Amino acid sequence: MIDNPLTVGPKLSSKMVGKAQGLYTSASQEEIGLLMIMNFAFIDDKYNGSTFTVLGRNTVLSKVREMSVIGGSGLFRFAKGYVQVKTYTFNSTTKDATIEYNAYVLHY
Repeated sequence: MIDNPLTVGPKLSSKMVGKAQGLYTSASQEEIGLLMIMNFAFIDDKYNGSTFTVLGRNTVLSKVREMSVIGGSGLFRFAKGYVQVKTYTFNSTTKDATIEYNAYVLHY
């Protein structure tokens, strides 16, 4: 389960604009591949209360990963698109990571 801050930049001191909430599970026997199910729930400005949902395969050792945007609510109603994902930092001792998501979303 995840309930992580969505921030404008990679530092935790960056402005928080929402939360990434969902779950992931191992989905590959050959590599580190995860099934990700995640809502990006926004709390800032005109997007307050709006969400979009990401679903897909995340091969975490790949430089860039891509997952689908499969829907949304509020201002993101009827959302579709994709996210490109990159690992910004990873601490092998604590297993903590900072992940960059670039979202390309079409909505009404």
